Amino acid sequence: MNLFNAVLGTENQTQGALNSAEAFAVIVLAATASDGYLSVEQANSITFVLSRMKLFKGYPHEMMNRLFDQILGVIKGDGFNALFDAAKDSLSQDLRESAFAVATDLVLAEGVVAEEEKSFLNDLYQALGISREIALQIMQVILIKNRV
Repeated sequence: MNLFNAVLGTENQTQGALNSAEAFAVIVLAATASDGYLSVEQANSITFVLSRMKLFKGYPHEMMNRLFDQILGVIKGDGFNALFDAAKDSLSQDLRESAFAVATDLVLAEGVVAEEEKSFLNDLYQALGISREIALQIMQVILIKNRV
């Protein structure tokens, strides 16, 4: 069964949930592509950042690429909201701040932040149930990190 078809309810089988790594990847890819564009450089940055995390230790490069392709395919189609909701619901509480921090870092690393990206990050911290104070702290640290 294709995981994303199950999440989007396009298969007759019981709707499935995303695992933690898939949910995390959906959040990060959605943030990075929230301006409607995902460059090869951005995709490579995401792969590099995620591959260094314990959460993705069991994901070889090829598997990570297939996961990204599936996520991007759904995001480009009509399934963004359902996929995002599944990711949000599947992401454990202890990974929510990390997902927001990584998403923010990848968006701010570009140097120019589109209005769509600002809006997405603003909606993201709220959707993940992160307090405004914590979200601001994360953004301040990420801005300092990307200053140079």
